[in-house]
Amino acid sequence: MYKISIPDFIHWQKQVKCQAACPIHTDAGRYVQLIAEEKYKDSFLVARSPNPFASVCGRVCAAPCEDFCRRGSIDEPVSIRALKRFVTEKYGVESMHPDTQDVLLTNSFDVGDNKFSGHLPFITSTRKTGETTKRVAVIGAGPAGFACAHDLAAIGYNVTIFESYEILGGMMRHGIPEFRLSRSVIDKEINKIAHLGVNIRTGTALTKNYGITELRKEGFDAIFIAVGTQASREMKVEGSDLDGIINAIDFLININNGYRVPLGKKVLIIGGGFVAFDAARSALRTAIEEDDKKRSANDTTHLAIDTARSARRAGVLEIAIASLESFEEMPVLRTAQGKEEFEEAQKEGIKFHTQRGIKRFIGKNGTVTGVELIGVKQAYDKDGKFNPMYDNSIHESMEADTVILAIGQQPKLNFIQEKDGIELNPSGTVKVNPETLQTTAPSVYAGGDVAFGPRNLIDAIANGKHAALSIDNYLHGHKAKLSYTLSVEKIDTREYQTAVGYETLQRKSPDTIPIDRRTGIVEVETNYTEEEAIKQAQRCLLCHVQTIYDGEKCILCGACTDVCPEYCLKLIPADTMLVDPEIKEKVFNHYNVNGNTAISAMIKDDERCIRCGLCALVCPTDAMTMERMYYTEEEKIEV
Repeated sequence: MYKISIPDFIHWQKQVKCQAACPIHTDAGRYVQLIAEEKYKDSFLVARSPNPFASVCGRVCAAPCEDFCRRGSIDEPVSIRALKRFVTEKYGVESMHPDTQDVLLTNSFDVGDNKFSGHLPFITSTRKTGETTKRVAVIGAGPAGFACAHDLAAIGYNVTIFESYEILGGMMRHGIPEFRLSRSVIDKEINKIAHLGVNIRTGTALTKNYGITELRKEGFDAIFIAVGTQASREMKVEGSDLDGIINAIDFLININNGYRVPLGKKVLIIGGGFVAFDAARSALRTAIEEDDKKRSANDTTHLAIDTARSARRAGVLEIAIASLESFEEMPVLRTAQGKEEFEEAQKEGIKFHTQRGIKRFIGKNGTVTGVELIGVKQAYDKDGKFNPMYDNSIHESMEADTVILAIGQQPKLNFIQEKDGIELNPSGTVKVNPETLQTTAPSVYAGGDVAFGPRNLIDAIANGKHAALSIDNYLHGHKAKLSYTLSVEKIDTREYQTAVGYETLQRKSPDTIPIDRRTGIVEVETNYTEEEAIKQAQRCLLCHVQTIYDGEKCILCGACTDVCPEYCLKLIPADTMLVDPEIKEKVFNHYNVNGNTAISAMIKDDERCIRCGLCALVCPTDAMTMERMYYTEEEKIEV
């Protein structure tokens, strides 16, 4: 028996898995396909349409699109994130054509991509009503705050961002090392948003004496809280107050803002997420620079010591990560981008100690000298919840001059007062309505880490955009009614073609600079060459294209099932279908047969289909065709 579902609009929508997985609904498959067609400008505009930080995401996005890419279920996912960087370097803010994106403000761009209401052309076409006197305050100049400000400014609001630091970018700047994300790219993205008319007040922290109530008194009609989670969680074990134990966020903020952090020869990072990886790789570079300075001061001539030689020098430098999780359990290693980050860390000489928990910190004269570890049987219970089960039969001790704790963050919300009417969750985050991101105070919204805890950059951007539309609805009394328009284009079988050998092309990540040149702020990852980008883009399985079967024309020759290289087509007896009885009855009535009549049905496994088009090519009656489908989410504003 075969369990059957009848394809509908939602089915076709979910076939483009990369877009369905993207929190801001970027049509990644389409911009990848446009790269394969060498239409780089169009590709960039598709990538930029929903994303005010496209250039940043081309370098450091966690890329959930890759984790859901259908090619990944066959061999390895398409290198979507790196391909985004390829086109942003041609037309993004860091390119020679930084104003290319401006066309998106006019709603005059269309290359047949799947569009959502949150994409830039639709924001301006359906929401913009001319100048408005409404004012919105955004608290926090990170990705969530700037994404919210970007969309509100594009609509026409007077937006002011309040930032406690003198520099902008939030954890994009303070938390992500420069060897992964150039500061010039952050600055250029922010400047482009500021040019939309966003007011920015740096060095203005909200406090108990200058908070939500004061902002309301200044005339702000709505407020979006996006302060992130820059306070690290504490580890309450013996010795946790020793000198030399520092929090990863504090460490990264200091390093990324140019402050020196003495580390010593042996550094241990506690944690298993992206923050732990960033801390470890930053510590490596910091320790090497420290070692360089000491040695060059003692030498008559400057001695250039590269990363690989310094990391291998016995007793000079040891960087290690200890995590509760096994490699199989680490959430970061369940992602395509996380696996590549892990590989780079290994290349740089960082060692891993998995399934180890902290029993106590060992110290001498008030300073940490080591850590006592115990075993961990498993980090997650059978329900998938984080619930470590320790193994006291395993005891290990490690020497450490510095211990960096990357065990989670929490927000600093001392500016929120009882009179503000804003409730917090037991975890210390701001309580919001997940549908609107509205807090318990009607005019106040919150998103990003401050509402949901530490999460990916792209999730923070999505929250900012979501909040912008919710704030617009609130201030104007809007209700947005959504509908979809599906467009179907039948492709002439003789014209449909895929790249020669696309089904055997292997994923190739962008090259990285040699180990002996990885020091300081030098970006590790390089960009694809044009030839490399085209080949990687050709690996896309064209999920926008579907094989459509017309049973009225089929003569049951079986040519399509015979030629299918993935065996995803099958002719079966209709009585072996497990399908909704009502649908089955409609089918039988349509063909004027009863349940006892022997008829056949064509079924297809969309997950395995590689869109090669061979079934359509061999079909003698045009019963099997290749048809391109794309849709537009239309938003009707009701007052």
